[in-house]
Amino acid sequence: MTSTGHRMKSLFIDCNEQLAPVWERVVRADDPPIDVNRTPFEPATLPSMLEDYDICLVDHSDMPTELAARCGALKHIVFLGTGAASYMNPTALLRSGITVHTIKGYGDTAVAEHTIALMLAASRDIAAMDRQIRAGTWSTSEGVQLLGKTLGVIGLGGIGREVVRLAGGLGMEVIAWNRTGQAGAPLVELNTLLERADVISLNLALNDETRGFIGPPQLARMKPGVILVNTARAALVDETSLLQGLKTGRIRHAALDVFHAEPLPRGHPLASMRNVTLTAHAGFRTLEASMTLLRRAIDIVRDLVARPPHAGP
Repeated sequence: MTSTGHRMKSLFIDCNEQLAPVWERVVRADDPPIDVNRTPFEPATLPSMLEDYDICLVDHSDMPTELAARCGALKHIVFLGTGAASYMNPTALLRSGITVHTIKGYGDTAVAEHTIALMLAASRDIAAMDRQIRAGTWSTSEGVQLLGKTLGVIGLGGIGREVVRLAGGLGMEVIAWNRTGQAGAPLVELNTLLERADVISLNLALNDETRGFIGPPQLARMKPGVILVNTARAALVDETSLLQGLKTGRIRHAALDVFHAEPLPRGHPLASMRNVTLTAHAGFRTLEASMTLLRRAIDIVRDLVARPPHAGP
C-alpha cells in the first residue's frame, strides 16, 4: 500500500515480441498484478499511458524527465538492466520524486560468452569469410592463434571476471585494469595493459569518468595489430579514433556489440570495413539471462508493493 492508501499499480510499458514469451514463462500466479503493453508508443504519450501507475517497468525506452514528472502517480521505474543512464536521467528523476531501480548481474555469463565469441570471430576473420563465401568468393584468411596471447580486460565487474575465467580456458595470459583494484586477475597500470595486450576487452560501466576512455593517447599506446572487443558501451571509445585505428591497421580487428547510435545508421563507416565484426547489442540476450532479468524485475515490484507506507526508496 502507498501512503495514500491505494493499491500500487504497475505497467511493463515496452514488452517486445522477444520478451513477451519469456515474460509468460517467469510470471507466477502469486505475483502482484503487472499490466503489460506490447504496442509501440511515442515518448509524448507517457503521461497518459502512466497516468494511474505507481511503478513502470522499462526495457529500452526513453523516459525523459520532463514527461515522467507529469505522470502524477509514478514513483518508481524498474529498468531492465544496468544502463539506465542511456535512456533516462536517474538523478533528475529522483529530484522529481521518481526512484530508478536497476538490475545487475543477470547476464554476466551471457555477455562474457558473447565477448569470447566475438574475440574468436575477430581473431579468425570468421564473419568476413562468411560474407565472402556467400558472395561466391573463396578466400582463406590467416588468423591469430590465441593460445599464449595476452588478453587485457578493462573493468573487473561481474562480466569482466567471467571474461577472465573463460579466457583462462583458452590458455591466454590475462591481465586487467580496474578502477577500484578489484581482484580476479593480475592487475597492471592502464598504460601497461594497452602496451602488452594482444586482445583488449572493454567491460567498464559508462559514466562521466569513463566516457571517451579510449581516445588518441590510449590508441597510440596499443600494440600494433591489437584486437579490440567492446560489449560494454560504445561511448567508452572515441569513435573517430576507433575508425582511424581500423583504417591504419593499428587495430587489426574490432568486434563490437554496442554503437554510439543504435540501430547502427545505414551507411555508417563501420558497416563497410572488412576488419570489423558487428552484432546488434545482443550480448545479454539469452533465454537464461532474460528469464533471470524479468524474474528479478517482478521481485522488485513485489518488494515495492509490500513496503509499508512512507518507506524510503
